[in-house]
Amino acid sequence: MKFISISILVLATIFTYSCKKSSTPEEYNAKASDPKLFHETTTQLTDVIIHDIFKPPVASRIYSYSFLAAYEALVPGYPEYQSLAGQINKFTTPPKPEPGAAYCFPLASIKAFTVVGRTLTFSGNLWDDYEKDLFQKYEEMGIPEDVYKRSIAYGDTVAKHVLAHASKDHYKEIRGFRYTVTNEPGTWVPTPPAYADACEPMWNTVRTFALDSVTQFRCPPPAKYDLNKNSPFMKLAMEVYNIGKNLTEEQKATAYFWDDNAFVTNVVGHAMFANKKMTPAGHWLAIIKNVTTDKKLNLMQVNETYTLGALSLFDAFVSCWDEKYRSVRIRPETVINNNWDPNWRPFLETPAFPEYVSGHSTISAACGTVLAKLIGENVAFTDTTEKKYGHGVKSFKSFKEAYWDASISRVYGGIHYRDGVEEGTRLGEKIGANVLNRVITRKSRKVVASAK
Repeated sequence: MKFISISILVLATIFTYSCKKSSTPEEYNAKASDPKLFHETTTQLTDVIIHDIFKPPVASRIYSYSFLAAYEALVPGYPEYQSLAGQINKFTTPPKPEPGAAYCFPLASIKAFTVVGRTLTFSGNLWDDYEKDLFQKYEEMGIPEDVYKRSIAYGDTVAKHVLAHASKDHYKEIRGFRYTVTNEPGTWVPTPPAYADACEPMWNTVRTFALDSVTQFRCPPPAKYDLNKNSPFMKLAMEVYNIGKNLTEEQKATAYFWDDNAFVTNVVGHAMFANKKMTPAGHWLAIIKNVTTDKKLNLMQVNETYTLGALSLFDAFVSCWDEKYRSVRIRPETVINNNWDPNWRPFLETPAFPEYVSGHSTISAACGTVLAKLIGENVAFTDTTEKKYGHGVKSFKSFKEAYWDASISRVYGGIHYRDGVEEGTRLGEKIGANVLNRVITRKSRKVVASAK
């Protein structure tokens, strides 16, 4: 009886699948081209990154390769766009689709994205149920079985090509490298409450996407460490101290809104625990989700925006980190506590790496510059990105206003000097413009920004 029951179940499943009506290419491609599922899957990647507590530079790497794979698997379906092979550093042409064969490229794209995202994160179990539900939705679109399998296989092939490219970016070689504190006057030392090791001190050796080298855009040297009360450095330090002692509610809200600390340490008595939150890159990619949804951009435009935004975020981290570990500048908290007020604490937890220049400022300006050119210089938007984490909602008149807001938030937070955020912002603008100049997605698009 058990054998008969199983046989009936198998036959019923086969009959049900055979009775599914396949849609026409126009019908199933129209359904698959709705950006909603792609947006949802980018959020899934962010959720996994938060769960796995990836450091901000590493998170930007995961995003970049995932979006690159999605873009390359989608672009064959859009003749007005072109591959990024030969445009970004060392990236070769991915395998091409089989000539004359039918594909659903949106399906291939999301498959490539999930393969790379799963591979570069730790918690594969968090992908299992999500992917099962995701691809079930594509199966229900009426994609013919042969087209479905061919598209999935193509997405997997592109993903493997991108992962092979990623494997040669020098990331593996710098795992476990620790920075040695010199204790030279004016240089960075670990800060409370966790006194954590320096984050990714060799990040400037990871291959970039569009930068010729990590020193293509160099920041001016920071103000010289000098505790004389009239020195430029002391004026910068005193500004942070005084702002921190007299923070307005609006300044607190701005600092907290852009905190984006992936691992916030909380100390209560002798107990220490942490909260996990979105990284700066995740915040800006979520802004892309919000704005491209509001603007009703099509799937290719959405994919293009995510990809160029992610590449700019990654290059900004590499360039910024190069400056951080060249200047190795001391944090405000250390200067203030060691010299005149041992009880002063910044509003935000000081991140575990040198101060100059501000990472938030650099990456925000880089991505914001890309968005301003792709979507519009004066596009107003409301950022609801981190409402679910209790950080509130803010509206901006433009992307430039948003990235300068992110920049000054670090001074309000007590973790950066003013020159660190201003020079970081200028660096980010150059990096974003460089991505736009170097990486041409649409065959008809011309250079649109100066990277001088």
